[in-house]
Amino acid sequence: MVFAGDSGPETARLVASRAVDVPDFPKPGIVFKDLGGLFADGPAFRAVIDEIVAFHGADSFDVVVGMEARGFLLAAAIAYAAGKGVVPVRKAGKLPRVVHAASYDLEYGQATLEVQTDAFAGGARVLVVDDVLATGGTAEATLGLVERAGGVVSGFSVVLELGFLPGRERLAPRPVHALLTV
Repeated sequence: MVFAGDSGPETARLVASRAVDVPDFPKPGIVFKDLGGLFADGPAFRAVIDEIVAFHGADSFDVVVGMEARGFLLAAAIAYAAGKGVVPVRKAGKLPRVVHAASYDLEYGQATLEVQTDAFAGGARVLVVDDVLATGGTAEATLGLVERAGGVVSGFSVVLELGFLPGRERLAPRPVHALLTV
């Protein structure tokens, strides 16, 4: 089997070996890509984090944004590895203080995300990360929130991209870095 991803076949193969398909979750007809096995495997998780940091270069960003919820795991680890700060983009109603909000469509419903209005020092370079890119709705909302809050998106990475959905195209012309594309 050929494994494809923006960081080469070895990294793509590693991610694929830890991904599990869960049919009919969160609703019938959806096949959820569970990366829990990747997160639970210390050496594999480290390899993924190191690859994302190496791809972007630790000097290319000032802070890492994690998208709710599994993006938090990635963002915290990347920020730690690069010696940077981390900012969560959360579901509505989870953050204290004043927030910017963005509503968007999911492949299985609608949602709203928020970020605190003072999350980024003016012009902060922001690396945005998440586990899976599907339709691109969550990513598009997050990238817009970063910019509304004064950040400059310097990069966007996901562990797994569902290439049969239009996520990458929806985010164009912004570049997408995916470790595995299926």
